[in-house]
Amino acid sequence: MDTRMETRMKKTSTTVLTAMMMCIIMVAIFVLRIPVPFTQGYVNLSDGIIFIAIGLLDKKHSVAAASLGCMMGDVLGGFAMWAPWTFFIKGIMTLIAVLIIDSFMGRCATARSKTVLRIVAMVCGGLFMVFGYFIAEGIMYGSWAVAALGIPWNIGQFSVGIILALVISSALNKVGIGRK
Repeated sequence: MDTRMETRMKKTSTTVLTAMMMCIIMVAIFVLRIPVPFTQGYVNLSDGIIFIAIGLLDKKHSVAAASLGCMMGDVLGGFAMWAPWTFFIKGIMTLIAVLIIDSFMGRCATARSKTVLRIVAMVCGGLFMVFGYFIAEGIMYGSWAVAALGIPWNIGQFSVGIILALVISSALNKVGIGRK
């Protein structure tokens, strides 16, 4: 097979995997949606799927899957007013995690150090998400006190996402799927 054909096949499979991850992220929003008391927000399982996408896709494609998947989840789920905020917050959250992993993975010699790096990257991305939604909620609700009520829920969401991603990514890595 010639190089151009291989390149086209690689691009096609990356596009398909990106679209699939975007759809799985969107579905994860609908599977388990827990309303946050006193706010109009909710928590869901999307962060776990985003963190899995980071292990399967490169920077550009994982950010696209996270941004578009979460934004479409908001739009189709009746929370369109959050869609622009979500697009940027989830995209930047993903970008932060990917940049940390890409910057430091070469320095990790053991599987344990790679896992620790991934956890640190996901926590950093998750903390940005918490901060981003705090700012968005403060602006949208006109109350920083109400916005603060979402903080523990968002921390819980990304924490559950980290656990979900570690379990599923470990299984995928055992069968040779995912970035090393």
